[in-house]
Amino acid sequence: MSTIRVFLGLLCLFSIAAHGAGDATAGQAIAATCAACHGSDGVATVPGSPNLAGQNERYLLAQLEMIKTGARAAPLMTGQLDRLSSEELANLAAYYAAMPRTVAQASDEALALGELIYRAGIDAKQVAACSACHSPSGSGNQLAGYPLLGGQKSDYVTVQLVAYRERTRNTDEAYGAAMRNIAGGLTDTEIAAVANYIQGLH
Repeated sequence: MSTIRVFLGLLCLFSIAAHGAGDATAGQAIAATCAACHGSDGVATVPGSPNLAGQNERYLLAQLEMIKTGARAAPLMTGQLDRLSSEELANLAAYYAAMPRTVAQASDEALALGELIYRAGIDAKQVAACSACHSPSGSGNQLAGYPLLGGQKSDYVTVQLVAYRERTRNTDEAYGAAMRNIAGGLTDTEIAAVANYIQGLH
C-alpha cells in the first residue's frame, strides 16, 4: 500500500469534529442572490460554477470562509460574501447542505478510465483513489470535511483539479496538501476522465 493511501487513511480516522450546524431556514433568504450562478435549486446555471445542493456542510462553510478572507481565489465570488457574518455563512452552508443532491449524465468517452481513477487510483504514480475520502458513491465525509463530489459539474471539477495540480489552489493545507499531491500525478486526459465520471456518480 502506498504511503499516500496510508496517510489518507489516517486523516479519515483522526479528522477533527465538524463545525456546529447552521440554521438552514435562516440561510434561505441569504441564498437568494446566490441563485444567479448556483440556481434556485442549488444546481449551477453558469459554466464553471459548482453545484451546491447537498454539499457537506462543514466543507462548504470552510470554503465560504476562505473565499471571504481571500485564502481561496474565486474571482466570480469577489465581494459577494464581504457583508456576511460567520453566523450567516454557517446558515448559508446549512441551507445548501439540506437540499437534495442532483446527478447529471456522464459521457461514455473515457468513462472506464474515469471509474478506474476514482475507485482504484493509479498505483504506479501513487495517485490515491478518490473514493478513499469521497466515498464510493461520491457523498464525501461530513465529519472529516471532505466534499460531496457525486453529480458535480465536470467543467468545475476539471478546473479545480488543474488548480490543485498547478498549486494555484491550496485549500487542502489542513489535510497535508493531499489534493495537490494527488492531482499532481494526473494528466489533462486523466483529469477530464475522472471529472466526467464524477458528474454521473451517485
